[in-house]
Amino acid sequence: MKISIVGTGYVGLVTGVGLASIGHEIVCVDVNAKKVKQINNSQSPIYEKDLNELLKNVLEKKMFSATTNLSRAVQETEMTFIAVGTPSKKNNDIDLSYIKKVSTQIGSVLLKKKSYHTVIVKSTVTPETTLKVVLPLIEKYSKKKAGLEFGLCMNPEFLREGNAVEDFMNPDRIVIGEYDKQSGDNLTEIYKKFQTNIIRTSLNNAEMIKYTNNALLATLISFSNEIANIAEKIQGANAFDIFESIYLDKRLNPIINHKRVNPGILSYLRPGCGFGGSCFPKDVKALTYFSKKKKYSATLLTAVLDINKKQPLRLVKLAQKKMGNLKNKNIAVLGIAFKPETNDIRESPAIIIIKELIAKKANVFVYDPVVNSKNARAHFKNLKFIHSESLLEAVKNKDACLIVTSWKEFEKLTPELMKKEMSNYILIDGRGFFNSKDFTGANYLGIGLGSVKE
Repeated sequence: MKISIVGTGYVGLVTGVGLASIGHEIVCVDVNAKKVKQINNSQSPIYEKDLNELLKNVLEKKMFSATTNLSRAVQETEMTFIAVGTPSKKNNDIDLSYIKKVSTQIGSVLLKKKSYHTVIVKSTVTPETTLKVVLPLIEKYSKKKAGLEFGLCMNPEFLREGNAVEDFMNPDRIVIGEYDKQSGDNLTEIYKKFQTNIIRTSLNNAEMIKYTNNALLATLISFSNEIANIAEKIQGANAFDIFESIYLDKRLNPIINHKRVNPGILSYLRPGCGFGGSCFPKDVKALTYFSKKKKYSATLLTAVLDINKKQPLRLVKLAQKKMGNLKNKNIAVLGIAFKPETNDIRESPAIIIIKELIAKKANVFVYDPVVNSKNARAHFKNLKFIHSESLLEAVKNKDACLIVTSWKEFEKLTPELMKKEMSNYILIDGRGFFNSKDFTGANYLGIGLGSVKE
């Protein structure tokens, strides 16, 4: 099938390359001509495992291309995915300006198009957006009726940054919100090669499924951090040991044929310095705002956000408890990306940590295996810090190291290496990256460890 996708971010590009790899003819649309040229030259503008290789492959097979010409892309395809950004506004609502603009543009193209066309909202939007925003705009500018002259679906994505290609190629489920049966049938057809559950539901349900999914995972993370923060008040407690026991509860981790299932959800029941990225913070904020609009106070979700906002600061407090005044202390922040296997800094706990350290007059040195200096400085305007080019450079002659992202490379930080290279051997672990038992003495501090005295 010939398919156009508007937007070449994590969702749009991965979806486009993924669909092309299973035999569909894909054209991705973006307003950024430089980005389009880069993509057509087999260079992914985002760091995502296996994406560049897959992109190169589908370009060579002539199954994929990128363009700035939205009108032509829609005219020459049978189906269009909307995969543009929906960033947070200051009031926690999502900004629908890109959604509205693209819906208007698609409607204008469909006005001149004679054949039936299916439009799919892939962007994360709050319930009722597809029905009350996208549909009316397309109908207005196309002068056509949804369900009769064009199709409309809502198809949320469940891609984890760092594992997006794997998640797309091996989905755990495909959710199709359909305005009418023909629309749903058309979208189901393009996914027929995937051996997974396909859930066909209403537009509003599809939108709410996405928000419920992310809100639950974010809640598990904040719950884990709440327990870890309590554990720090208990002499000898270790939150990670506590959760290892919780994982064995058969209601969370059933035994089937005498073997543990070990469901992936358990990885979210793990303390750390908070969640970040383009999804969890934005989606939980948007759901609380949506609830407020509907005259319901989402107390639990508000608490999830409050815990997450404060959690990164605990690393700075641990540094203060160990070192006292941080003024002129040389501190390495290891990891800027919000999670491993991505270069995405959006809403990363590192942002809060670095700003707080600088506010405390510390000398800050940052290192991340895939986040370059230009990308890092774009998020820290007017803040003075040094971007290190290697792990060894980052830790050499430093007073303390803070683990913020669980990059595998950081496994090289053995006690022997740190004692040799650092001015003061102090490691503050914000991810439970190391086993505290491997680090003797009081030079290792971390989230959820009861040895910390208030």
